[in-house]
Amino acid sequence: MDQPIMANKYTDAELTERVKSPGWTLVTAEKGDPVTGSLEDILKITHGRHKSGHASGLIEEMETAIELDMLQISMLWRYLGLPV
Repeated sequence: MDQPIMANKYTDAELTERVKSPGWTLVTAEKGDPVTGSLEDILKITHGRHKSGHASGLIEEMETAIELDMLQISMLWRYLGLPV
């Protein structure tokens, strides 16, 4: 029986629809547990890290393990009105 193939990347429209959705995690090189919350929460944290000169970190949806690339993150920062 064929297994359904999971998408490994969301479209921009799909991501903007998920901004308020919970179940996202931020993984950084810093010690400690990953930060979890809504995509909007994680994006605001990564934006703060970026502005202070730190690496943004890896944003991943926990349920699907889909990771956001830097272009997607930048697009979502603009969507949220955060300066890029």
